[in-house]
Amino acid sequence: MSHPSIAEGHPVDPARVAHARERLLSRDDAARLSSILSLLADPTRTRVIYALDVAEELCVGDIALTLDLGEDAVGYALRILRTAGMVTRRKAGRTVYYRLADGFPEPLRMHCLRRLVEISDENAGVDDDD
Repeated sequence: MSHPSIAEGHPVDPARVAHARERLLSRDDAARLSSILSLLADPTRTRVIYALDVAEELCVGDIALTLDLGEDAVGYALRILRTAGMVTRRKAGRTVYYRLADGFPEPLRMHCLRRLVEISDENAGVDDDD
């Protein structure tokens, strides 16, 4: 199947195009990644992840106090994150403690998310025309 840009004399750099195509995510993997990243699009869920990263393990009430939120909002965020496999829980008597799931990517917590916030701050108010 011919791509329209190829018929118009493109690609300009066939080696780079081939290199990019070889390393692309599949459509299914891209959809899964997009779904995971959409979980982080919610400020409460993102703050819960940060709180668990810093404290390692907290119960719902302590997370709510930490984030200055209601327990219902925190519980809902934890339920979604747990369903997605991002957090786990353990019971100690009547108290349920939450933590980031084993294997939660440390570079995501320690570098990527924080750096994205910094980039956003750096680029706030910058026009695309500059």
